[in-house]
Amino acid sequence: MAKAIWNGTVIAESDRTVEVEGNRYFPLDAVRREHLVPSDTRTTCSWKGVASYYTLDVAGERNPDAAWFYPSPKGAAARIEGHVAFWRGVEVTA
Repeated sequence: MAKAIWNGTVIAESDRTVEVEGNRYFPLDAVRREHLVPSDTRTTCSWKGVASYYTLDVAGERNPDAAWFYPSPKGAAARIEGHVAFWRGVEVTA
């Protein structure tokens, strides 16, 4: 079972993750949404499309733009639609 942990708290946990380019994407229903704060940050990947970000908020501590997702991924990345990935100090275990 894969987990995403930050600030001592499990943010996501699932056995249905998808790995793309070394990043593990968790299904949105496996993510504790109370820790996600929408961000205005957007980036573009040539083959996945436009990514949106969340800031993590755990026990009053914030980790800006530490989670990302593709709301409308391009065809080649369709399998990560509805999934969230983590970075910036978030520990992801398999």
